[in-house]
Amino acid sequence: MVQRVSTGSPFEATFGYSRAVRHEDTVYVSGTTGYDYATMIMPESVGEQAKNVLATIDKALKEVGSSIEDTVRPAASMLIVQMIEVGMKIEIEVTARIGAATSHS
Repeated sequence: MVQRVSTGSPFEATFGYSRAVRHEDTVYVSGTTGYDYATMIMPESVGEQAKNVLATIDKALKEVGSSIEDTVRPAASMLIVQMIEVGMKIEIEVTARIGAATSHS
C-alpha cells in the first residue's frame, strides 16, 4: 500500500511531488521549508521557520498514522544551500517508521 499526503503547498502542484509518501510502515517526508501553509507566510527568523517546518512534518506524519516522534533519521542536512526563494532559511527532510517511538528494538 502506498499513501500520499499533500499539505496544500503550491510547490507540491508546481513541482509534482507529495509532502509525504507512506509505504507499509515507512514514511518519507520531502524537503519542508518554513512556510505557514495556512497563510502562505514565511517568517523572517530561522527559528520561526524551523517551528513551521516541524509542525508541517508532524501534520503530514499524523495523516498517515505516525508522528514526529517516529522519525528515524533526517534524510538531508545542509549547511549552505540555495533555496527556491531568498527568504527560505531552512529545509528538512525526514524518514519515519510508524511505531518507532514506542519500539524497544
